[in-house]
Amino acid sequence: MSKDRLLAPYVRQFLLQDLLADRNLSLNTQRSYRDTIRLLLRFIHQNHSTDPIRVTAEQVTADLVRNFLAYLENNRTNSVATRNQRLAAIHSFCRFISRQLPELLDQVRQIQSIPLRRMVGPSIAYLEKEEIDALLATPDRSRPQGQRDYALLLFLYNTGARAGEVAHTTLGDLNLGPRPSVRILGKGGKTRLCPLWDHTSKVLRNLLGPRLEGSRDTPLFRNVRGQPMTRFGIHTLVKRTVAKVAQTAHSLREKRASPHTFRHTTAVHLLRSGVDINTIRAWLGHVSLETTNRYAQVDLEMKAKALETCAVSQAHPKPKPTRVWRKDPDLLAFLNSL
Repeated sequence: MSKDRLLAPYVRQFLLQDLLADRNLSLNTQRSYRDTIRLLLRFIHQNHSTDPIRVTAEQVTADLVRNFLAYLENNRTNSVATRNQRLAAIHSFCRFISRQLPELLDQVRQIQSIPLRRMVGPSIAYLEKEEIDALLATPDRSRPQGQRDYALLLFLYNTGARAGEVAHTTLGDLNLGPRPSVRILGKGGKTRLCPLWDHTSKVLRNLLGPRLEGSRDTPLFRNVRGQPMTRFGIHTLVKRTVAKVAQTAHSLREKRASPHTFRHTTAVHLLRSGVDINTIRAWLGHVSLETTNRYAQVDLEMKAKALETCAVSQAHPKPKPTRVWRKDPDLLAFLNSL
């Protein structure tokens, strides 16, 4: 066994150098790829009795990857989306391997030829305006935690930001001047400016108070212990609020609301308000316009209105008098002459 063929050094270089330093991908992407490689190494250990530190690049063949994908679906009951996500990570890792070990190009080509599984796109869950209003009315704003909860829910709805983006927003990202806005750090280290409603600006001012004069690196939202809010904490807050409202709002019982549901809701409501799709793309930080176009397809209310504009008139026009051609001597003469 050639030592330079061991997979371990390439795993480290791929995760630390290629993903972060060279390609500037997010920590969440790195962790997702790391989890995929960890699962793959564990699968090799369990099925081929090979210690992870002794796995070689040659062992990662197309057949092994196919067996690994089958294991994910059958043994771990992963969804098609998760299976495809793991395969995409393996594709990326193998491309990196091929650049380091060009003699394995054919082996990598066979792995790259394993296709992503076709799947039906999931329906986009969003909330109606009255459901959003009910959620925002739930926190007890007479208490500090209720003020924080209301401000965070309002911020999610205003910005359409992801939970991780909200968790990483600092005081330095806020502009609460005459034209309030917030700078949001999105996927791949890309930043975008999102306008804030005047009401959102006022609520944040009241929430932050003297903190506005503090360090610009201070997280915008904190938990009850004064620590920065995490993605998990934001998810918990949303689920807790939805569960409380669902006790009386039956429509919410059938929806799996999460911070990302707020993101979908923001997009659909902006679309209903007449905001153009390119503005919504920039608002949400989508790289591709195709991603944003999904929202134009999910709002049945907008489709119904569009159909109404092109509906056929219900008035029945008077029928034009028709000539019975069989009784037209001129026409018969013409036909007979042909």
